[in-house]
Amino acid sequence: MPPPATSLPRWTWLPLPRPERPDPRAAERVARDWLGRQLDCDAESLPIHRDARGRPRLEGPFEGWDCNWSHSGDGLLVILGHGMQVGIDLECQRPRPRALELSRRFFADAETCWLEGLVPADRSRGFLRLWCAKEAVLKAHGHGLSFGLDRVVFADRGDALRMLHCDEALGSPDQWQVCELAPAPGYLGAMAVWLRPPADAG
Repeated sequence: MPPPATSLPRWTWLPLPRPERPDPRAAERVARDWLGRQLDCDAESLPIHRDARGRPRLEGPFEGWDCNWSHSGDGLLVILGHGMQVGIDLECQRPRPRALELSRRFFADAETCWLEGLVPADRSRGFLRLWCAKEAVLKAHGHGLSFGLDRVVFADRGDALRMLHCDEALGSPDQWQVCELAPAPGYLGAMAVWLRPPADAG
């Protein structure tokens, strides 16, 4: 039986094991273990299936719940919510010497202008903040990066990002809650919650 629904999503940071050989399935196994504990279900029998775009979906008795995860380096972020669509992204902090080049290619002009006004060290962090927020939104939406990073626009407001604009397929900015995360030293992350009911998703 699924646990009682909550109005706020749950998220966690988890370390990933270091196998002798890289295992692309390790992140999903760790995510499944945590999700199983949250949903009071055996991890192996948890009905998680991938849709046509590869996004994980909870089915069966957990329909109405949504989950997402992201891994980078030795870390993993996992998120779980009910009556909402959730997305999460995690990135290792490191210098990004091509930040402006990538921003001009993938971000909105206003976001590139903001990055151009920052010193290089702050620019790398600013770029990662934007990337995490955008990817978390697009993962919650379900289309992923192929939808276009420039179709959701953020601005920095007092060291917090605020969504200014998004493509009409994403609804309107007031339907979104985006929160930046500092889950562990050396990492940046963001979680996004789409408040439009999943049944209405385009």
